[in-house]
Amino acid sequence: MRIFVTGASGFIGSAVVRELLGAGHQVLGMVRSDAGAAAVAAAGAEVHRGNLDDLDSLRRGAAKADVVIHTAFVHDAVNAGSGRASFQDACDIDARAIEALGSALVGSNRHLLVTSGTPGVGGHVATEEDASPRTFPRVSEQTALPFAERGVRVALVRMPRCVHAPGGPYGFGTAMIGVAAKAGVSAYVGEGAHRWCAVHVNDAARLYAMVVDKGVTGAVHAVGEEGIPQRTIADAIGKRLNVPVVSKSPAEAATHFGTFAMFAQLDSPASSERTRERLGWTATGTGLIADIGVIKP
Repeated sequence: MRIFVTGASGFIGSAVVRELLGAGHQVLGMVRSDAGAAAVAAAGAEVHRGNLDDLDSLRRGAAKADVVIHTAFVHDAVNAGSGRASFQDACDIDARAIEALGSALVGSNRHLLVTSGTPGVGGHVATEEDASPRTFPRVSEQTALPFAERGVRVALVRMPRCVHAPGGPYGFGTAMIGVAAKAGVSAYVGEGAHRWCAVHVNDAARLYAMVVDKGVTGAVHAVGEEGIPQRTIADAIGKRLNVPVVSKSPAEAATHFGTFAMFAQLDSPASSERTRERLGWTATGTGLIADIGVIKP
């Protein structure tokens, strides 16, 4: 199949591109920079220049493909001083991009895979049957799902809070490392009981390919580890950076974590049991704590 991938040179997107090419698919990868174009071409995919604000480029790419996989997102919007959009702006950009991609597929019975996050539902471990909370700013799923009633096969590939690889990045873990390096302490909130789920990026990429090959619709969870306490992650970061590990009260979180404070206080474990039963997918990569211990050269 010919597959259009947004964010093709990104951390998740590049892993997805490698997996799809390895499975014999043709890939049209959207990139916004010369460096991204070079990386996508070197991997063996066709380059499509564009970005999430260029809705025409999104529609053109989608129109050329049998399957569309949307992995692009303004991830660094939560990092203070990045010069990028706020998290709310990033979510709005994402919604407009999904609307453009879906509109190009209406009535075609083609497959649209949208990347979202495992839902933080509170009170229990989130499953594939849980809906994404409407109070959360990112509305990827709410934007994509209506296209299922307009002749598009919609799949929601939900990513954990920590998508990682040896030496990084680590999703939320990367933000915590940055804060710890700047502050000189590795902190967690309260007792550090907030749990984050995680997956190795190569395991996540295999799940995307399985969703494509099996024609799956609905929500799937790319969860390798169901819920790692924030204290455990902070301890690993403390060892990596050789800095003290401390607790911060909820009142102190905003000052210490800055724009990341909202995410630092999320308790969002998630299960992939239904995904594993449905697709036969199994996570085999290294765990988050092991990967945090590996420092890039």
